[in-house]
Amino acid sequence: MAFIQKEKLFSKKWFLNYSLILFGSFILASGFVLFIAPYKIIPGGVYGISIVLHYLIDTPIGMTALAFDIPLTIIGIKVLGPRFGVKTVVGFVLTAFFVDGLTYFWGNAPLVEGDALLSSIFGGVFVGLGLGLIFKAKATSGGSDIIAMIIGKYTKIPLGQLMIYVDSAIVLVGLVAFRDWKIPLYSLIVIFITGKVIDVVLEGISYDKTLFIISDKYEEIRNKIINDLNRGGTYIHGNGMYNNAEKTLIFAVVNRRELAMLQDFINKVDPKAFMTVINANEIIGNGFKSLKDKVAD
Repeated sequence: MAFIQKEKLFSKKWFLNYSLILFGSFILASGFVLFIAPYKIIPGGVYGISIVLHYLIDTPIGMTALAFDIPLTIIGIKVLGPRFGVKTVVGFVLTAFFVDGLTYFWGNAPLVEGDALLSSIFGGVFVGLGLGLIFKAKATSGGSDIIAMIIGKYTKIPLGQLMIYVDSAIVLVGLVAFRDWKIPLYSLIVIFITGKVIDVVLEGISYDKTLFIISDKYEEIRNKIINDLNRGGTYIHGNGMYNNAEKTLIFAVVNRRELAMLQDFINKVDPKAFMTVINANEIIGNGFKSLKDKVAD
């Protein structure tokens, strides 16, 4: 049972995780009901298949998704082991009930009439936000993710690629069912935005930059980083590939304002310096968010 993470019943962490699942499931369901399903958008996963079946044979979207999720989870446990705990089951059950409940009270009309593009954008935001909250609770969305994991066990294809293949196949099912090229195009917008929003929820929005600097004036640059910017860094010693000359590379992390100040300084002391600037999605460690706080989220 090593895969399943357990919290003490009714502890602070238990309440936090199940609150995240509750709110995440509601937001996820709202995205489907208010923005995605009314325009027949197929965002992959079991809800993509359920939307297709809803319009073809008039089945309820939530209960249809649940009918897929339950056997997939059972198969996943048999094939992959106990990776799917109670929180995952609670998540997809709540989502199914919220989807059909909201449909009952709201109906099938979109929140934004006559604008499928805007609905695709906000549908992706809502779905990404809901899934992100569920993932923060250390649960999974189940569904097509389990299919990808099972295929991945018997192939050498990376899980991320498999999830794209599975969702793309479901989008193509929507194209065949509805015979409208706009549907897969809107669906791809939803899938793309969903992924980006999930990343933001899990990693946060960071304005920090990772720097790699190669310069003969590394001591002066080091003093600027430590004394003026009040940041740390690391020396990495190596050799240049062209003439095998010894080089000292500076590795450091700064924010956008500090980056501009440092670039201006380096331009003055060594205009020929080589610098690589990389967007840092998440910085964990001394001076930034601690690993303990990250794990506790």
